[in-house]
Amino acid sequence: MGRPTLKDVADRVGVSAKTVSNVVNGTGWVTAELRERVQLALVEVGYRPNAAARQLRSGRSGMIALAVPELSQPYFAELAAELVREAQGRTITVLVNQTDGLADVERKISEGIGATAVDGIIMSPLALGAKELEGRHDSTPLVLLGEHIGDSAFPHVTVDNTAAAKAATEHLIGLGCRRIVAVGAQQHGPNETAVLRLAGYRAALEEAGIDVDESLILPVDGFHREDGARAARTILSEDLRPDAVFAFNDLLALGAMHVLATAGVKVPDDVAVMGFDDIEEGRYATPALSSVSPHTGELVTKAIDLLFAQPAEPGMHTVGFSIAHRASTKGPAQ
Repeated sequence: MGRPTLKDVADRVGVSAKTVSNVVNGTGWVTAELRERVQLALVEVGYRPNAAARQLRSGRSGMIALAVPELSQPYFAELAAELVREAQGRTITVLVNQTDGLADVERKISEGIGATAVDGIIMSPLALGAKELEGRHDSTPLVLLGEHIGDSAFPHVTVDNTAAAKAATEHLIGLGCRRIVAVGAQQHGPNETAVLRLAGYRAALEEAGIDVDESLILPVDGFHREDGARAARTILSEDLRPDAVFAFNDLLALGAMHVLATAGVKVPDDVAVMGFDDIEEGRYATPALSSVSPHTGELVTKAIDLLFAQPAEPGMHTVGFSIAHRASTKGPAQ
């Protein structure tokens, strides 16, 4: 029996070979229901596109690259998984790269080095800013994720971190909290995420008429569990007596909750805890962690759409977020 063809798939679904080709190549427009039927038929008949012929015919390889700072960070691991799922639905293969936030690595990937024959690059840069990226020589389409890019000539998909942090702080204020510790300030380094989230925290307090107590803003070296644990030890040793903790990511929150629980501080009865990123681990923590939940599905869909957009659509593209209210911010009256 010969290799299955587009016509075999088309006959199985009852559509034209052109429609099947549109699904396989991610071109044209088909309904979500029809795309799902075609994708199922592709699997059932065992259709495999001829990569060499496809590239010659379309000028595309069917591969894109994703570059993130740390795959050990659950947020980036879950983001990568979400993007891979979305790409698979478009029959696109994703090559995943880790940059460790190093400028040289980010520069090489942005220039296409190590990402040969990809149709585009989606990157979350930490070290490189807009000026460095605009000086790249490679013509491979580039879409940026995150905050540390300034006014970029490239498409840039992000969550409004200031608005999201403001909403998280307002959630805590709505529970009656007034002494809210912010864990995650960074005075040095490239992480603009911390700057934006701190701005949202300050804005919420000021709008509520609550004085910003600088002693309640705790800096961190990184966004890991140990950094959150260290901040919680500072809370205890300096007797800050907060009624809430807003950590600028979930790992910081989880590290802080561990130390607080070990010291006999009850969450949420003694102190409410709010995170940011809504990672899976936080949902299964004890108590379950309240968090800012970025709309990651919307983010990866937009990023891939922008990668193949003709003409290119540079500038900022903002996706939504919501507040996941869980047991860690139950509130004293409940």
